[in-house]
Amino acid sequence: MTDPNPRKDPSDWTTGDEPMTGPQKSYLQTLAQEAGEEVPEELTKAEASERIDELQRSTGRGA
Repeated sequence: MTDPNPRKDPSDWTTGDEPMTGPQKSYLQTLAQEAGEEVPEELTKAEASERIDELQRSTGRGA
């Protein structure tokens, strides 16, 4: 059975070089604060997604 929600590598996104979205920025700030870390203000969509994944693992939040 195939995964109904396949995950595409952010480096393969066609819009990955665009600035991160508002929701990404907000969630990233929440996770970073919880982890006691700082994140750069100017991330791309792909970079923000990867950083969110890292912070979710370190904080135990998310999928």
